[in-house]
Amino acid sequence: MAISKQNLSIVLRMLNKKIHIVSFNVPYPPDYGGIIDIYFKIKALHQAGAHIRLHCFEYDRPPAPELEKLCDQVHYYPRKMGLRRQLSWLPYIVTSRNHQALLENLLADIAPVLFEGLHSCYFLDHPLLAAYPKLVRAHNLEHTYYHSLSKSENTCRKYYYLIEALRLKYFERKLEEASLILGISATETDYFQEKYGHSLHLPAFHPFTRISSQEGKGDYILYHGNLSVSENQQAVSFLLDEVFSEITCSFVVAGKNPPGWLIAKIKDIPHVTLVENPSIEKMDVLIREAHICLIPTFQSTGLKLKLLASLFGGRHCITTPQMLEGTGLNDLCHVAGSAPEMIALINRYLGKSFMNTEIHQRKEQLDNLYSNEKNAQKIMAVL
Repeated sequence: MAISKQNLSIVLRMLNKKIHIVSFNVPYPPDYGGIIDIYFKIKALHQAGAHIRLHCFEYDRPPAPELEKLCDQVHYYPRKMGLRRQLSWLPYIVTSRNHQALLENLLADIAPVLFEGLHSCYFLDHPLLAAYPKLVRAHNLEHTYYHSLSKSENTCRKYYYLIEALRLKYFERKLEEASLILGISATETDYFQEKYGHSLHLPAFHPFTRISSQEGKGDYILYHGNLSVSENQQAVSFLLDEVFSEITCSFVVAGKNPPGWLIAKIKDIPHVTLVENPSIEKMDVLIREAHICLIPTFQSTGLKLKLLASLFGGRHCITTPQMLEGTGLNDLCHVAGSAPEMIALINRYLGKSFMNTEIHQRKEQLDNLYSNEKNAQKIMAVL
């Protein structure tokens, strides 16, 4: 039976909405930085009508049946880890995600490919994929990020981070093979555009559908983040040593997997409470009921999703300039470049109620820049 022009048009549109997504880890549950961006990007693309072929590297998280509700296909590949993978000119985070079955599955279904992070770009320049539209989501300036991590370490990992930073800087040149680079911040997008061209600012995808911040006052100041990450450990140590040695109001530190030395350090300070491994629901409550979210960072790479969590759900937000670089969210935060400036801001806002006008200001700016629906449409427009 002959197919009508109208039905042919529908079929062609459906084919044009197919996309491969190569994820550096299993993107469920969405409980840390880059994985949150990937999962909610998949969800938004699915809602926009995309037919997703998801490819995941599996090593510390099990397969997730929940992903099958959003994707037409889900493939898992073991990550090839170990010392032998370190003995390469390629970055370890890349060469450990090299699996022949991934290439075969990409070739079996002709569709654009979205590589999540440099981590997943082993096959970006493969000649058999030369005709494929290839998008790369840049979660960070990876070589800058790894160099910054080396400054937070005093163990042999310091040398691993330094070597990996050098390898990533060299490997980054492969982005010339991408059809489009999707930068997570405006600053990083400018960097990619200058070096490689074909770059687009695509803000982070996230779990927040509305502003849940409440008017009034809270009873404590909150720092929240993944406490197994050296960058966040450095931030908490700074706050304990430089800020909360000078201010004795109630301070809560909440996050995943704090190291033993940090647990011991917090126990010695009577006005500081540690909440270890809170559930997503518990973290939402901690953010919503805090008076101030105090979330400094000393690295300007990527976009820290703790910033969006604080703005969508919390009251006053105090942070450092590095946290806001390239986000477009400076007007929604109070910025401190040093410990004395941070102490002064805390003292200024401890007695100030959070106002409804501030909630409306957040809604206007966040809906404009950080709408998952609008940002998914940017990808669909490319497809």
